[in-house]
Amino acid sequence: MAADGGNASLQLPCVFSPKSRQYLALCAQDGRLRIWNTDSKTLHQEFVPSAHLSATCTCIAWGPCRTVKEGPQRKKRKSEAVQVEEKADLLAMGTAAGSVLIYSTVKGALHCTLDGGHSGGVNCVQWHPEDSLLYSGSDDTNIVEWDLQTGKTRSKWKADRAAVTSLCVSPDGKLLLSAGQTIKMWDLETKEVYRKFTGHSTAVTTLCFATTRPPDSNGLYFLSGAAHDRLLSVWQVREDGKDKNSVVSFTLTDEPQHIDLVASNSKEEAVRLAVVCKDGQLHLFEHFLNGPCKKPLSPSCTMQMSDTKESPMPIPLLAAALGADTRTVLLAYGNHLQPVMEKVEINTAERHVCLTRDVQTSLSLSMETTVSKVKTPIVKANCRVLVPGLPGHQALVKGTSQGSEKRKKDTDTKEMSIAERLGEIDLSTVSIEKGAPKGTASLQTDNFAVLLVQGLESNDASILNKVLQTRKEMVIKKTVARLPLPAVLPLVEEVNGTFLSYPFVLSYRAVLIVRWLKAVLMHHTSYLASLPDLVTKLGVLYHMIESRVKMFHKLTKLHGKLYLLTTQVRGVMCRNMHSVIVFKLRCATETQKQPSRQDMVRLFQCIVHIWYSTGVFN
Repeated sequence: MAADGGNASLQLPCVFSPKSRQYLALCAQDGRLRIWNTDSKTLHQEFVPSAHLSATCTCIAWGPCRTVKEGPQRKKRKSEAVQVEEKADLLAMGTAAGSVLIYSTVKGALHCTLDGGHSGGVNCVQWHPEDSLLYSGSDDTNIVEWDLQTGKTRSKWKADRAAVTSLCVSPDGKLLLSAGQTIKMWDLETKEVYRKFTGHSTAVTTLCFATTRPPDSNGLYFLSGAAHDRLLSVWQVREDGKDKNSVVSFTLTDEPQHIDLVASNSKEEAVRLAVVCKDGQLHLFEHFLNGPCKKPLSPSCTMQMSDTKESPMPIPLLAAALGADTRTVLLAYGNHLQPVMEKVEINTAERHVCLTRDVQTSLSLSMETTVSKVKTPIVKANCRVLVPGLPGHQALVKGTSQGSEKRKKDTDTKEMSIAERLGEIDLSTVSIEKGAPKGTASLQTDNFAVLLVQGLESNDASILNKVLQTRKEMVIKKTVARLPLPAVLPLVEEVNGTFLSYPFVLSYRAVLIVRWLKAVLMHHTSYLASLPDLVTKLGVLYHMIESRVKMFHKLTKLHGKLYLLTTQVRGVMCRNMHSVIVFKLRCATETQKQPSRQDMVRLFQCIVHIWYSTGVFN
């Protein structure tokens, strides 16, 4: 995750708060937003979006620091010095569903939701440095300008022919960089293209302005990084428009994942750069931007981390932030569920630095229970934990011919057991169409999810068979999206065993099971990727599918040969029967003998047989 909010398709969002770097915001495989305090090394806040499984967070960007009122304050006198403290508050999160969530760290809750701007997943979000504006880029190739005061779209325009993968606003707030197939620089006042840059063959994941100077002085520089690219390119915005090629390149060991940059304010000030690569290494650069440089620049210092075991293993770095001192760097390493934050001093005189840390002891971090709303229940050993029903679950509604009637308080009602309720639900007769008549019962999609969870908990084959026989692909997707996380792995094991029980891959039941498996992998890939034994559980299924696919090609060839053979046999039979009929007609004509009624019937039967064999009636 770049510092500007750009997003790659396979990396998890992770970014430090601006200025003080007091907070670290990241989203892990479970779809939850966690905000860590870098000073106290504790979990500050945790937020679970309502659709964190079906609409996962794809990108994160901190808003500009602002003055926040935390409560009623007394009116200060004129003689008192006014001390205004700016804090990092708002956090923008782009989702795969096309919406943008604005979270407030001061309130500890969702501030607002921006909907209706994109029809595809949001890949990048970027704040305006001064105004209350937010920019978002999406797979639908559009850029949307949001007004946070009204929560509505202020402007929207098509940026490229491909998906918009990264955005960055200039320090003065007048220009906007966007990356699709090409890098474009937009004038935010007119929404027109100011410059175009071409140099990456893959999706651009990082855009950062390296200087704060205006573009009309030939002193405006920005850098870009792309997926599967081990070079960071630096571009110069020239006044004469001759800026087609990059002027400087920084070499890396892998594609960039997180970038922190200290911009240059003048020609005499160097640009400081910290790049965390996909392989978990940190590269530090320091360079004076003053025109082109022919050779790619190597990092002044490369740092990596490892554990303290006998055979040391590397510890991946997640993010890095440069401090005021040139030797001080704030690091975040480990895993996204519980990262370790540490401020270290690096000897930049050495080209390669390796730090050893005991990850096991470092991961035992405490949590701020006074601030966080996450509570861990105490469960005894002899208790069995049941998964609760899904939120928003609607029970089965029974249709009546006399219409809906209010339930009277004095009515003698009998409570039904769960077994009786399940017995009355028949998935084969319940209509799930939107246009079903009013007198029939309607089963919502979350009923399928509840039934599926109950079937997995009780291991009831009848319930599982009824649910897994659903033919509607949209119902399958929504049911899988509403499943709780504890039910995902049992569903994978159930689907795996059911699929392997079918001897032939072309059977319709096997096709339905493949649809369920496809929906599970699409919605819960991030959760399944965090399981250590997933490869062993799905390895047999993968080899079975591969062998059956190879058999499918052989069956296709056999089907073609059989079709060709039957067509030839059918043609030969038709020609022989046609010749026999013509011969009989010719004999009857030559002898001028009136054919009998039995001969006419046989002749008619032969003609009809020819018509059927040639496919006339098909």
